[in-house]
Amino acid sequence: LFTACKSMPVSDSNSPKAVNPIIWADVPDMSIVRVNDTYYMASTTMHMSPGLPIMKSTDLVNWELVSYAYDVLVDNDKMSLNNGERAYGNGSWAPSLRHHNGVFYASTFSATSGKTHIYKTTDIENGTWEEISFRPSIHDHSLFFDDDGKVYLIAGVGRITMVELEDDLSGVKEGTEKLLIENASAPAGDNIMLPAEGSQMFKVHGKYYLFNITWVRGGMRKVIIHRADQITGPYEGKLALRDRGIAQGGIIDTPEGNWYAYMFRDFGSVGRIPYLMPMKWQDGWPVLGVDGVVPDTLDIAVKNINAAGIVASDDFNREPGDNSLPLAWQWNHNPVNDFWSLQERSGYLRLKTSRVDADVLQARNTLTQRTFGPVSSASTVVDVSNMKDGDFAGMIALQRRYGLVGVSRDGNSSSIIMVTNESEEPREVERIELNQDKVYLKIACDFNDRTDKAYFYYSLDGEVWTKIGESLQMAYTLPHFMGYRFGLFNYATISAGGYVDFGYFDISDKLVD
Repeated sequence: LFTACKSMPVSDSNSPKAVNPIIWADVPDMSIVRVNDTYYMASTTMHMSPGLPIMKSTDLVNWELVSYAYDVLVDNDKMSLNNGERAYGNGSWAPSLRHHNGVFYASTFSATSGKTHIYKTTDIENGTWEEISFRPSIHDHSLFFDDDGKVYLIAGVGRITMVELEDDLSGVKEGTEKLLIENASAPAGDNIMLPAEGSQMFKVHGKYYLFNITWVRGGMRKVIIHRADQITGPYEGKLALRDRGIAQGGIIDTPEGNWYAYMFRDFGSVGRIPYLMPMKWQDGWPVLGVDGVVPDTLDIAVKNINAAGIVASDDFNREPGDNSLPLAWQWNHNPVNDFWSLQERSGYLRLKTSRVDADVLQARNTLTQRTFGPVSSASTVVDVSNMKDGDFAGMIALQRRYGLVGVSRDGNSSSIIMVTNESEEPREVERIELNQDKVYLKIACDFNDRTDKAYFYYSLDGEVWTKIGESLQMAYTLPHFMGYRFGLFNYATISAGGYVDFGYFDISDKLVD
């Protein structure tokens, strides 16, 4: 039905060691737990649906998607792209993953819903997640189960506080807010641009360790660690890491007793990419990296599969009655399930228009997967014979400054067009008349040395590819707050009722075959 991209090693093929980044793709705000010899990781995907992805690993380097904590975060205008609203850059952020008494908990928060959300299951890979939600939305919190049975959320920006939760996690116990650290940024100095946030709390060897990040003006993000003998404090803090902006994360031990820290690094338009580093204990403090540096090569005898466990090619062939998508796929905002199908035409993904939209960023049912580095490309074939006047369908490199290649129907004629939004206003760069029902489309992304270029192609036979338009200078913008995504889209500008059929989605670790 669908296949992961096969190899995609970042390291030299002869190297027996894992290398950083462990995944050259957008996997930010990681939270990791270990259960026996298996690791699970949660991450942020914000306005995507389903959301709060859960990944699995046996070596801390190679990860595969196994589930999502929710299908729909909240069904409101922002998350459903209704009435001109949108949730780009919002949705849910910075999950906290925990395993306690045989139950997995994945908590997050959302300005879009106005709530704190806690999802729980006894089977993280195949089970159903139960949701608990309550107000307020507690920013960048760390869910923490203490040994005495009490459950806390630790959070804050600069000023770190703690609240105790009800026994059933249904809300905050009234009157339990406690100040832990007045100025958690202090170990990084006074010239702070972004106060300490991104809390992750751990208890090791009877002590409490709180990890935060902070950002110094004119400098880079740094890791701050505070420790205390009691969860209520007092806390002492120190600067723990200053290396290429690699920050925000926590620590994990192996069954053999080795320790590692996990963080992410802002890396241009591909997004925020995860790094792993050895750590050791010294005088009761975690010491991150090697001589203050995150090594490029890890003393772990595996080869990176890179993004192979979180992206997948898809031939759209399904058994009768099966309308499911592999976990690698996420919808841009909440989908409208009545207007897409894998069953109406065997071997095809059908995207139907349900309303009139002004632009691709407002279009519903755009289906996406991550781009990845150092280079990646995606291709598809689309049958446009059932488009209506004013319809526009194709493939997009999705971020605020997007680029796309697709087919526009104008009256009874069709054209292949390339559009760039590099200047944040869409501009048609090239238009070519199309005189057949099928066209092949491809987008290739080069993230080497932060080149951050996307290239656009079409083919009339699937064999010979022709560049169209111009390259897109990709940029990671905060309004979307996400690495670039490959996306399949179809929307109407005049009247609803048309549809297109995508025949496959092929993802590759090469620019152009």
